[in-house]
Amino acid sequence: TLSKTDAKKGATKKLKEKMLHSDKNVQDRGLVVVDPKAKDIILEHRSYCSKKMKERHFSGDVLGYITPWNSHGYDIAKIFGNKFTLISPVWLQVKRRGKERFQFTGLHDADKGWMKGVRKTSKNIKIVPRILFDGWTYQDFESVFGSEDEIEELSKNVVLLAKNENFDGFVVEVWSQLGNQKQTELIHLLIHLSEALREAQLKLILVIPPAVAAGTNQPGMFTKKEFDQLASAIDSFSLMTYDYSTPQRPGPNSPLPWVRACVQVLDPDSKWRNKILLGLNFYGMDYSALGASGEPILGSRYIETLKEHKPKIVWDEQIAEHYFEYKRNKGGKHAVFYPTLKSIQLRLELAKELGTGISIWELGQGLDYFYDLL
Repeated sequence: TLSKTDAKKGATKKLKEKMLHSDKNVQDRGLVVVDPKAKDIILEHRSYCSKKMKERHFSGDVLGYITPWNSHGYDIAKIFGNKFTLISPVWLQVKRRGKERFQFTGLHDADKGWMKGVRKTSKNIKIVPRILFDGWTYQDFESVFGSEDEIEELSKNVVLLAKNENFDGFVVEVWSQLGNQKQTELIHLLIHLSEALREAQLKLILVIPPAVAAGTNQPGMFTKKEFDQLASAIDSFSLMTYDYSTPQRPGPNSPLPWVRACVQVLDPDSKWRNKILLGLNFYGMDYSALGASGEPILGSRYIETLKEHKPKIVWDEQIAEHYFEYKRNKGGKHAVFYPTLKSIQLRLELAKELGTGISIWELGQGLDYFYDLL
């Protein structure tokens, strides 16, 4: 019989991780399945195909977000740069300092050497940092909306920033801030901004909330009406088709039928589908049955949880996502929804079918072998 320590050794030894890259991609290795085993995910997740890193399987636009606090995303952008058309590091904020005075912050995060490296790897990639309208009061928005001089000044400053810092344009996240108010004015501002950027051969990508509100099937904050007014002016729309569930209503991150509906409601006649970047989450959620709480779970923590609990991974056909349950000592039952090769593959197939691009939040949070699919 084995002594206790031997048995323990055996247990840790079993769950090893391949550190070497593979000659074959995950499709050819038979890993894109509805019934993955925890041990296979642990074993294979770091092992991406090094032979086909430059090949694309998805022909639409692919936007990848990077956050400075998950720095692995910087490496992913370099390794798999050829699979992306747009990379958006979330670096920047614009603040309004007074009448016609705007200040950009966050430039200390902008990494010139990295930008150079990414462009060297992939010639056609565009680096489009995200800008947040930071600390703006309702009054700030009103003042800018009400004055063509303010709008002109803001647009000019944004173009200058791109020129000075060698950016290819920007991703703008502002829509949800006004909570459905002042939409006409905001559209006017965005059209002006996009025209100024386009004239300078720069891109403007707008982050938009889902067109179908999660869990209610009511229209979201950004609907076909707004889309129709902006579609010709804006280069791309980064559609947030994730965060479907909440700790109060635990469940999938991004049910497939809902993702489809969000695109079809925005653009029923398929006029501008190539401008819609269907959002994929590369993070998951870990929900606790106690006290209706939940927290995001990233790739590294997900792998740790698989190692610790060796759960059975369950496929939900309806929503096209995997989940598993585990028990924490004294902590009660947990449910984890985190993307898998199969769930990502089906969303890529949906994007192909609908004729959209994709956007990924975010590159530091996924598992390395996910990128074989792109």
